[in-house]
Amino acid sequence: MSAPFQAGEKVLLIDQRDRTHLFSLRAGATYHTHAGTLAHDDVIGRPEGTRVTTARGMVFAAFRPRFADFVLKMPRGAQVVYPKDLGPIVVYADVHPGARVLEAGTGSGALTIALCRAVGEQGRVVSYELREEHLAQAQANVESFFGKIPDRLEMRAGDVTEAAAGEERFDRVVLDLPEPWMPLEALHAVLEPGAVLCAYLPTTIQVHQLVLA
Repeated sequence: MSAPFQAGEKVLLIDQRDRTHLFSLRAGATYHTHAGTLAHDDVIGRPEGTRVTTARGMVFAAFRPRFADFVLKMPRGAQVVYPKDLGPIVVYADVHPGARVLEAGTGSGALTIALCRAVGEQGRVVSYELREEHLAQAQANVESFFGKIPDRLEMRAGDVTEAAAGEERFDRVVLDLPEPWMPLEALHAVLEPGAVLCAYLPTTIQVHQLVLA
């Protein structure tokens, strides 16, 4: 049986219409909903699945959020990579515990979080983002999910081709870029033999261009 909810952790509330609310629990705080207020203390100390009632009589079931729930609710600057795509990306890129992953296009950080979970404590993820405002939002989302930026993750502002100037090598590359063929020549120098390249693309034209490259 899982432990009771504690202050500082996240809770997902689900109402009778399957509408969801995600927030962090704080002792003494109040959560405001369309159906009235709810004291955080009504959740803290109680087990998952417990039912709580707002001041106006709306009943919610309380659960710890899954990663998919967090992704759908987290703040975003750039377009988010949705859960339905995160799984195939991790599988087809063969991201495994201990892998060294180079990511380009951090965006809102959903894929970055998925990669960090997949590589485990012994792995490494280096993520590049050109737009500083997107990187700042992604960093906030990563910290919100893990509690802090994991030691195995390095988030960099800049172009992914800058990785070629360093000595670090990678065995997996994941590109969430509109033109992922552009950095390929530069990235060749940082790839280990047998490295896997995966690009997240929405159109067949882009896929065709990448294959030609």
